[in-house]
Amino acid sequence: MKCALCDEKNCYKGKDCTSIKDEISYEGGDLDSMQASAEIEARYYMEKTRLEELILYAQKMGYKKLGLAFCIGLQREAKTIHRILARDFEVFSVCCKVCGIDKEDFDLEKLYGEGFEATCNPIGQAKVLNESETDLNIIVGLCIGHDILFTQHSEAPVTTLVVKDRVLAHNPVGVVYSGYYLKKRFGITE
Repeated sequence: MKCALCDEKNCYKGKDCTSIKDEISYEGGDLDSMQASAEIEARYYMEKTRLEELILYAQKMGYKKLGLAFCIGLQREAKTIHRILARDFEVFSVCCKVCGIDKEDFDLEKLYGEGFEATCNPIGQAKVLNESETDLNIIVGLCIGHDILFTQHSEAPVTTLVVKDRVLAHNPVGVVYSGYYLKKRFGITE
């Protein structure tokens, strides 16, 4: 499958280009999630922000405890998000530098060179939130790779609210909207 390169998108009109349609079934919690998502889309299309949709989704799913796994570089944003979510939920938050583990302990390359430098600890973040028995965990700006490890080790479902992109003000898709950058960096012209 190379759906991204397909110009027709006839699936939007019901065409099945796969052989898996009969193998797909949404039941139980999966069906609940699909129904909540569809309801939010149908009722609030182009009206609610992603944060507002997240709140509506968590309420619809009956979640009570939310976890925030955040990057220390977005601590101000995490604090604001925590305060907003705490109006409706019990919120647990854990910083990426939890446990203060030195990069030297794992022979990791350092950003600043000499001396102590705490590593990010996505497995530790997942462990802390697992122990808090969160219903849903939210990623706020974890580094590439760290987000993957966090998701793999989280016992609760995970959604991403903020994707880190230090160059594009945490808007990684901005690169595909810049014809100049696409041409200069990737050699792609539209």
